[in-house]
Amino acid sequence: MLVQKVKFNYLLRDRFLPTLGLLTIGLLLTMAVSLCKGAVPLSWNELWQALWHQGESVNQTIIWELRLPRIIAAMVVGAALGMSGALLQGMLRNGLADPFVLGISAGAGLVAIAMITLGVVQTLVPIGAWVGAIATATLVYTLGYLGGGLSVERLILAGVAISSMFGAIQTTLLLLADDGRIQSALNWLIGSLNGRGWAEVNNVGLYVGMALIAGCLLARPLNLLNLGDDLASGLGTSLVRSRLAIGAVASLLAASAVSMAGLIGFVGLVVPHGVRLLVGSDYRWILPCSAIGGAWVLTLADLLSRLGTVELPVGAVTALLGSPLFIWLLYRRGQRG
Repeated sequence: MLVQKVKFNYLLRDRFLPTLGLLTIGLLLTMAVSLCKGAVPLSWNELWQALWHQGESVNQTIIWELRLPRIIAAMVVGAALGMSGALLQGMLRNGLADPFVLGISAGAGLVAIAMITLGVVQTLVPIGAWVGAIATATLVYTLGYLGGGLSVERLILAGVAISSMFGAIQTTLLLLADDGRIQSALNWLIGSLNGRGWAEVNNVGLYVGMALIAGCLLARPLNLLNLGDDLASGLGTSLVRSRLAIGAVASLLAASAVSMAGLIGFVGLVVPHGVRLLVGSDYRWILPCSAIGGAWVLTLADLLSRLGTVELPVGAVTALLGSPLFIWLLYRRGQRG
């Protein structure tokens, strides 16, 4: 017991708290720079005045109605994707798992593309994407439960099959869509925060906040699952209930993120990997750091997407940043192995 307490204090003091502080400072600095940068650059003095509703009214409008809600939306989506990826990787004991693997993102994308190509009111698309993600997650878990138990292998295979089928249907819908709607559909598939405001934050923020808290409470079942099914069962853990709870929270987080920003890849895949290098394999530290790290990564990607003369979709920026970073992480893991 004494050894465990000493180890806990060491990890808390020397690994978790420094990492959490570093991520938080990076997030705050990125937020400050992002508030200043844009089509209308603002100085630090102008930013400070606008935040306190002072100075020129146009600066206050830029900060409070355009940039601040978009940055908060990026933080909400990034935190949801970061923790969702960490939960799925821990549950499946697979470092390549993320919402795309289980078909959650594919289900949301299919419903969104169908609604866009059919000309449904744009304000209903996020709700449809959320319903599509939850329905797809339910279908995948039902297929994974067939045979009398929830199998990790069946979950992954069901997710890959559903993703492939939904991807083919998405391509067909895009080929049949009018030219004027293809661009809107592609923006959704790539992922974008353009035009996101307080309405989107208010609609999704509460659910994401509750799911993030619930996700942190699942750290102990995740640690036990990573010991192996036999040992976890011997320690009194219900494998089915634990995986259903973890999958439900991860699906809610992924569905909320997709409903707000579309399909954004690599955040839920790369961030948990990077966090493990910093804090180790204990999910008591991985989950909160993955949430803050995901918020930081997506806020930084959104800032980079707005620096050029033409605004890029944030999903394209995360892919450009995430691919080489993920290759580097794999290289580091190979060296350690």
